[in-house]
Amino acid sequence: MEGIIGLVNKIQRACTLLGDYGDDRTLPTLWDALPTIVVLGGQSSGKSSVLESIVGRDFLPRGSGIVTRRPLVLQLYKIEPGQQDYAQFLHTGNKKFLDFAMVRSEIQQETDRVTGKTKQISPLPINLSIYSPNGAFNLCYVTFIYLVLAFVVDSAVYLREDRHMMILGGIHRTQYWDFDLAIVVNLTLVDLPGLTKVAVEGQPESIVQEIEDMVRSYVEKELTDKTSVLALQPNCILLAITPANQDVATSDAIKIAREVDPAGERTIGVLTKLDLMDKGTNALDVLEGRSYRLQHPWVGLVNRSQADINKNLDMVVARRKECEFFAASLEYGHLANRMGSEYLAKLLSKHLESVIKARVPAILSLINTSIDELEAEMSYLGRPVAIDASAQLYAILELCRAFDRIFKEHLEGGRPGGDRIYGVFDYQLPAALRKLPLDHHLAMQNVRKVVSEADGYQPHLIAPEQGYRRLIDGALNYFRGPAEASVDAVHFILKELVKKSIGETQELRRYPTLQAEIASAAIEALERFRSDSKKTVLRMVEMESSYLTVDFFRKLPQDADKGGSPISSSADRYTEGHLRRIGSNISSYVGMVSDTLRNTIPKAVVYCQVREAKRCLLDHFYTQLGKKEGHKLSQLLNEDPVLMERRQKCSRRLELYKSARDEIDSTLWGK
Repeated sequence: MEGIIGLVNKIQRACTLLGDYGDDRTLPTLWDALPTIVVLGGQSSGKSSVLESIVGRDFLPRGSGIVTRRPLVLQLYKIEPGQQDYAQFLHTGNKKFLDFAMVRSEIQQETDRVTGKTKQISPLPINLSIYSPNGAFNLCYVTFIYLVLAFVVDSAVYLREDRHMMILGGIHRTQYWDFDLAIVVNLTLVDLPGLTKVAVEGQPESIVQEIEDMVRSYVEKELTDKTSVLALQPNCILLAITPANQDVATSDAIKIAREVDPAGERTIGVLTKLDLMDKGTNALDVLEGRSYRLQHPWVGLVNRSQADINKNLDMVVARRKECEFFAASLEYGHLANRMGSEYLAKLLSKHLESVIKARVPAILSLINTSIDELEAEMSYLGRPVAIDASAQLYAILELCRAFDRIFKEHLEGGRPGGDRIYGVFDYQLPAALRKLPLDHHLAMQNVRKVVSEADGYQPHLIAPEQGYRRLIDGALNYFRGPAEASVDAVHFILKELVKKSIGETQELRRYPTLQAEIASAAIEALERFRSDSKKTVLRMVEMESSYLTVDFFRKLPQDADKGGSPISSSADRYTEGHLRRIGSNISSYVGMVSDTLRNTIPKAVVYCQVREAKRCLLDHFYTQLGKKEGHKLSQLLNEDPVLMERRQKCSRRLELYKSARDEIDSTLWGK
């Protein structure tokens, strides 16, 4: 028992230390998998007295209203006889508290540290361990000796090996005693804020629901075995505290227990304040299971009264008085063998042990599965950042190469995106060329105007060559727009692919600063490529205007002879037929140039932009990296705080799971 409950105690402490106490469901949680005993009850139901009675020490804060405002994970440990009792908090490290009044003060201070000196609550648990060689767990034996000495004068006492008969006032009672002086149970209990129905001054109205939600988060927790058909297993023992002077039907603890454990399989009912019931009444209907039946028998307790607490009544004396009450009671004497704090402690310890043993296979399964999940996520999140400058430079270059590889995959077809560039050349550019206002430029009225103005005062003798040139120049000037638009369209696509590639480079997700630097450097390079590309395509348009293909025009007289002479006198130079032929000839030539540019503009764009982006997108960035000092390199590797926190959480949780697995293996195989 000591080994297996101590094992869960260790794992539970590690859970609290490493941040796994059930509040973060985005990570695997071991907290819910660990069987626990939750102390459940309304305010002033006697929860604190029950815990102190089990421990045998005064250590809990007391007062009016909500005193317990954070879960208290209380772990009891047996130590070697002769050693002094002491307590330790997880948040204070190895500091030992020998004065239990200081334990009470520390609980209050630690509560205030998180919740402030208000009446607010927090789900962050306080983990307290109490170590004792004997505590108060053998007081009933001492009380038994005391009773024997007291009764021997007036009564006949019969002792047998396993029981004794006490004859008092003519009434026979059978009392079973445990004579094991060394019993100090290992136990873990979780004390929660008391359920309440009304918010007090300084509390929001929501506090009633907040407390119930916190309680339910503990009492409804289940162990999920990911490899078993029996996926969900109730995993919490409910210690439902109800005062005897209250109707059990109105008990806050029983109300919650009935909802989450309708069969009463994991609920242990505790009836406190039996000595405060009105005269002539008793709690036998509850204790004997007639009022509300549970699978486990109800346990009755007699705790210290408020007057006893005010007088600092010693816990040893209080325990003795409790034993005397049951031994001498006419109503409860026949139940005395399963009444009192010592019996409750042993019952809880044995039941907790049985639940833990039943859950170990599923816990191990959960641990192994979660380790695999966490290791996969740690691999995804990446290793911590190197400290050495050369290692940092190497890491940055590797990250840049990873980005560059993905960027090239987009261009070359391994990933989507490159096909959009082809769409610019195959659809957008031809459509833009078709939409050029050449019909308007070569309309009869404009041809007449340009041809007339081209000759000045001297009429042309054979053909209006200057008119031809000006009309061709004007038509080809329209090609600048589609050429520039093609450059800009490809530039826009490349910029989008840069951003997309950065987002798809998993290794870069940790480093927002480096992401921004790579994006800035890549876009700066793309701007240079766009500038070069735009200059090139505009030069190609200008070249078409600078030198006209002579052979085309030399063929015009020959073609005209077949259909009519193009040679006209000065008198008919503005005839409609002549102007129409001029417009038709220029349209044919411009069409030929359009076909040429439709093929050469894509070549220039690919050469100046796409090819350069594939070849040297980050070359300038690499050059600048080599000039950076160590601290500037370090700044580039500043991680995304969200991912850094996620990796730290995963690392701590992985450490927890591996440690838990080792502890379980050690405990099981050690036996």
